[in-house]
Amino acid sequence: MFFLDIVGFTAGFFSMIIFVPQVYKTWKNKSAKGVSTQTFVICMVSNVLWVIYGISLKQPAIYITNIVMCSLALTQIILKTKYDNLQGSDAVQLNN
Repeated sequence: MFFLDIVGFTAGFFSMIIFVPQVYKTWKNKSAKGVSTQTFVICMVSNVLWVIYGISLKQPAIYITNIVMCSLALTQIILKTKYDNLQGSDAVQLNN
């Protein structure tokens, strides 16, 4: 493995773990209050484009990293949607 491959995979690792604390906190607290869905949607679009780019260049450090990041962003969007809907239905029940 070349030095630049190691640098690429190391950078990719740190990029991948960016969302882990937010996804974990959302899952643990069962709340995504204050989390911007738009941020994660934009990130997903960016990651999909990076995956396409990385595959076209045959660069696993690019496409593997961005597949994982896209999965984490999608997980965050799903959790936010789920918990926002649960909190919304709780508020409706409290008002009735």
